[in-house]
Amino acid sequence: MAACTCINNSRNRAATTSFPSDSNGSQISNSSNGLLFICQTSFCLVFHNPIKLVCKKIPDTSKVNPCNKDEDDIWLEIRKEAQSDINQEPILLNYYRSSILSHNSLVMALANHLAMKLSNSSLPSVTLSEVFSSVYAEDRDIRRAIRDDLKAVKERDPACISYVHCVLNFKGFLACQAHRAAHKLWSQGRTVMALVIQNRVSEVFAVDIHPAAKIGKGILLDHATGIVIGETAVIGDNVSILHNVTLGGTGKASGDRHPKIGDGVFIGAGTKVLGNVRIGEGAKIGAGSVVLKEVPPKATAVGNPARLVGGKGRPVNDKWLRQTFSSRPQLVRVQDKGKANKSTNSGCVERYDVLG
Repeated sequence: MAACTCINNSRNRAATTSFPSDSNGSQISNSSNGLLFICQTSFCLVFHNPIKLVCKKIPDTSKVNPCNKDEDDIWLEIRKEAQSDINQEPILLNYYRSSILSHNSLVMALANHLAMKLSNSSLPSVTLSEVFSSVYAEDRDIRRAIRDDLKAVKERDPACISYVHCVLNFKGFLACQAHRAAHKLWSQGRTVMALVIQNRVSEVFAVDIHPAAKIGKGILLDHATGIVIGETAVIGDNVSILHNVTLGGTGKASGDRHPKIGDGVFIGAGTKVLGNVRIGEGAKIGAGSVVLKEVPPKATAVGNPARLVGGKGRPVNDKWLRQTFSSRPQLVRVQDKGKANKSTNSGCVERYDVLG
């Protein structure tokens, strides 16, 4: 039996109620007098409704073994950075203590921080914290992806001054980790909770990622405002996406209708990639482009509609281009004079423009 002190607002007095525990450690209350007691660590509610309640304990993620030594090292570095920030700005002592220093692991701190960010008056932080911490504790791959995302932001974003700065302040990182939890819930059939998380992330961070979208590790969502990623989109590892990017559908198809992004792709700000098209590994998409066709690996696409740009170190395959764009656009070869190219005798750089 487990005791829990509840406040009965209807009688304006405190009452102590004992709940039987099952084999899983769950506490079950079934009030015989028509009062429903909801008791958790930080709050207690009373409802005049004889409904059975099951309250599960929040998993202790401090006992979860890290996927490797790097995760321990990153968490220790985060704590050191937090202490350094406190020394620089003592007024932030309570903030850093509650967000970082009071937790035993990176995933517990992240679950708590996300819950605080995404909670509202009808969706308490303790509920969200339980959801996030449960998912992170159960899935080793998610814990590894969190670490890889942290390293990616630190290495590829010059504005990121520390790991703790990323965990607390980078909404692109936070939105991505919330999506990882939502995607796990979606794959488990918990679609309602997954969609609630998606909605809160969209409202709070202005990042809209469907829970069914598949995202790899080592992801950088830089600035992140206005990013939209559709239901059947797939994003590989080590991808960098800037703000106002849409990976969406054309509106003319159903089913598998969203882009597939290969490993190591860079997508510039304001880019729209529409339809079930593939962006090859290592490709780069220039800012403001509208991509409606496939982009080959290690190629660069720019413009509206996007055209492929070849040049030194980025050869473009004529046969591939003709097969890909033969349905409508005309392929023309342009030579830019004044730029030497060792691979040709003309002293020009070859570039391919796709004209629609």
